[in-house]
Amino acid sequence: MQNLYSNILQAKKDNRKLLAILIDPEKVSIEQVVVLSEKIKASPATHIFVGGSTFSGTHLDELIATLKRETQLPILIFPGHPSQISNEADGILFLSLLSGRNPEYLIEHHINSVEALEKSNLEIIPTGYLLIDGGKETAVQRVSQTQPIENNNIELAYKTAKAGEFLGKKLIYLEAGSGADQHVSLEMIRFVSQNIQIPLIVGGGIRSMKTIQEVYEAGADLVVIGTAFENDSNFFSL
Repeated sequence: MQNLYSNILQAKKDNRKLLAILIDPEKVSIEQVVVLSEKIKASPATHIFVGGSTFSGTHLDELIATLKRETQLPILIFPGHPSQISNEADGILFLSLLSGRNPEYLIEHHINSVEALEKSNLEIIPTGYLLIDGGKETAVQRVSQTQPIENNNIELAYKTAKAGEFLGKKLIYLEAGSGADQHVSLEMIRFVSQNIQIPLIVGGGIRSMKTIQEVYEAGADLVVIGTAFENDSNFFSL
């Protein structure tokens, strides 16, 4: 499945909104995957993201293979570390943490992942990742040792996203962090969306269908739901 990015681009062109369920393998066991997959199939999800800031387990390949078999949805790795590369997935968001200045998350982890990626069949999608303040310290902030962009600092978020686009990133991801108290502001989403040409992903702190719709209307092309779905797998049936 080497047309993931072209499909995302086409969806943006068609104004067809996309939805990803983020599965943290540290929180989900193989035994839970089959039941969870049924819930995902009953949801409006178009993609599955798999990864986490602190995962270091050994069941990533099996988990992804099970998800793929049970859901038939495209699966993208959302890596927190080069060890989270799995050839069972369809693609990988090759994340650069542009909002921070920690060289490990700007380029070092990428260098360390080259050998594994060259041996894989993954579609590699360069992604500019911006951590936005969601009202509480998140795992991404702790692990990356970087500070988020303030939720009201729209100009900095826009310039950072635009710089990512100029650098050749194919996606921009505005992330408030797992379990954030508040999602990325609609004003920030709107301004960034209006001033970049590439697709915009938004995640973190989104807890209702109403908020998903508001985030779409503000300009997000793909919304990511993680903690809300983890806490209530019937989230989309409410």
